[in-house]
Amino acid sequence: MYSTVLGDATFHELLLVFDQDIAIAARRERCLLCRSVVHSARYRRKPRGRPAGLGEEHDWRFSFCCTLDGCRKRKTPPSLRFLGRKVYLAAMVVLIAIMREGATAARMRQLSELVGVNRRTVERWREWWRDTFTASPFWQIGRATFMPPVDQDRLPASLIERFTGNGAERLMALLRFMGPITGGQAHAR
Repeated sequence: MYSTVLGDATFHELLLVFDQDIAIAARRERCLLCRSVVHSARYRRKPRGRPAGLGEEHDWRFSFCCTLDGCRKRKTPPSLRFLGRKVYLAAMVVLIAIMREGATAARMRQLSELVGVNRRTVERWREWWRDTFTASPFWQIGRATFMPPVDQDRLPASLIERFTGNGAERLMALLRFMGPITGGQAHAR
């Protein structure tokens, strides 16, 4: 069901539009430390796993920097496209980790051809969901919003199942839910 989303350029264009909207709202806010105006300080990413045909605008991460000398605090808003520092797109990290029957040889060949991911990377993602994500303060608080509780042993599949709509809508809802852990506040330069 989700395999078509991986290669759907329209879906990725929509994610970019949502990220632009989030960035516009973040730009209106002032620096968290000194309350000065912030200016664009976007930076280039080299995202893996994106479908062919997307323009270079999909490579840029929206970010902002305080204009006050001596402060220069960076402010990176949440993103539906990027999952923290992971090099693969957030949608890939979610959908590929969902593989219920595991990473069979045939699936790994298909994934390798489609997005260039290998078995070790997929296992790291599954481990991240199982160990790092479940131990995060975000999940410790966020899991309380789901009743009955989400089966942590089946993440991210058990989490995406809690959202409604078709495959793309469920994925979009999950990416929005995870927004708070996708941005970051870097230390002052």
